[in-house]
Amino acid sequence: MDPQQGGRTASKRRAILSAATEVFLNNGYLGASMDEVAAKAAVSKQTVYKQFADKEHLFAEIILGTTLQVVEGFATAFGSALDEATDVREGFRDLAHRFLDTLMEPRVLRLRRLVLAEADRFPQVSGAWFERGFHQSLVLLGESMQRLVDRGLLRPLSDPTLAAYHFAGLVMYKPMNQVMFAGTEAGPSVAEIDDLADRAADVFLAAYN
Repeated sequence: MDPQQGGRTASKRRAILSAATEVFLNNGYLGASMDEVAAKAAVSKQTVYKQFADKEHLFAEIILGTTLQVVEGFATAFGSALDEATDVREGFRDLAHRFLDTLMEPRVLRLRRLVLAEADRFPQVSGAWFERGFHQSLVLLGESMQRLVDRGLLRPLSDPTLAAYHFAGLVMYKPMNQVMFAGTEAGPSVAEIDDLADRAADVFLAAYN
């Protein structure tokens, strides 16, 4: 393939994925149309179908393509909060803040709603998003916790990943349910996040330290 032609093809594919992401997030799967995707991407519908066989394949590409972003975002938060901690309580408190900062981003919330809304229609896609995204993020958090154990800042963990799930539950259960059911604007205030971070750190360490 001509390098220039290959570059144009890759550029069009990126434009289609970017446009389709916005269309799916705004309209949901059923409300999204390939015509609107093509218009937003400034390409022909034929070009969209040349890159993606149908709407289902395009949807899967978008959902699964976000998993790496999710994992990278959480991994950065975990690593800097716990690996650099000298005070374990402050480390977990800082982690709670970073966790919520990542989860409460409007785009992340919209993506989560989309995945949940289509879980029954596309269980393999949604399941893969969970396994490769959220679950893998908590596996990485468990590994960060294990490094705290190795440094003598946390007692031994029989199951680091389960411990990570316990901490995540303490941090995200209330605010995540707020925004999932009542909308993005119903998210916690700065003062509420501070209080939640304090309590999550205290409860977690009461059980694990």
